[in-house]
Amino acid sequence: MNLKIERKAVTFWLRVKPRSSRQRLRLDSAGDLRLELHAAPTEGQANAACVEFFARLLRLPRSSIEIVAGEKSRRKLIRIRGGEAIASQLSSSVASCQ
Repeated sequence: MNLKIERKAVTFWLRVKPRSSRQRLRLDSAGDLRLELHAAPTEGQANAACVEFFARLLRLPRSSIEIVAGEKSRRKLIRIRGGEAIASQLSSSVASCQ
């Protein structure tokens, strides 16, 4: 898992799998983050579900989570404002899902 801490934000790449049977965040076999969502990949539903997932997971407002790149792709660059506390919280959440 490759998290970059820049100023007061955490940035990372992840792969989104829409229309999944369950919603979860995990590491795939290559060690990359993978987010499985119920939402369909049409009309921005999966993007909105992605932002909502991280907002609930990290107990943050949706406005502090941003899709920087990959709006129309399964591979997305996510930026979450909050700094090192968010990075450690995200790392422990992924570890507990394994």
